[in-house]
Amino acid sequence: MANKSNSAKKRVRQDVKRRLRNKSVLTGLKTKLKLYKDSVESGSDNKDELLRKVVSAYHKAASKGVIHKKNASRNISRISKLS
Repeated sequence: MANKSNSAKKRVRQDVKRRLRNKSVLTGLKTKLKLYKDSVESGSDNKDELLRKVVSAYHKAASKGVIHKKNASRNISRISKLS
């Protein structure tokens, strides 16, 4: 086992927590994005509300450091052009 010191073991525990949190945020983001794209294709009435939720999720992910700020900005710009 490479992680012998206490600090190395703690880092492993922290990495596990961060990975799970980041995965959860990204999964939720992808789900909201998929719902929005489906609503745009079907011409649904609630696409504006779904767009707000997607933009909010991107901003939240960027503020938590899950994705880069410019990555969020670029993706928000691209999805805004869809409608």
